[in-house]
Amino acid sequence: MKAIFKDVVVAESDDTVVVEGNHYFPDSALKREYTTFSNHRTSCAWKGQAHYLSLLVNGEMLPDAVWYYPEPSEAAAEIRGRVAFGRGVQVVE
Repeated sequence: MKAIFKDVVVAESDDTVVVEGNHYFPDSALKREYTTFSNHRTSCAWKGQAHYLSLLVNGEMLPDAVWYYPEPSEAAAEIRGRVAFGRGVQVVE
């Protein structure tokens, strides 16, 4: 699987976990040179608190495009150490 923003692959892995229709990539698959800080947070009743990163590719910012659960609930343990992508990022095989 590949996550693509502005024709640039920002993550790539054969090992993704699908939860609620989102592919969660291993954290190590994320190309950190394309990420930047975000202080955005959301809560999910069954997964826990999500933290976000923004993407910055070729001068174009996509705020809060990457999310992860640093301390997911036991029910969502399979996404520990993984990241997923929101609108504006294509996830393709």
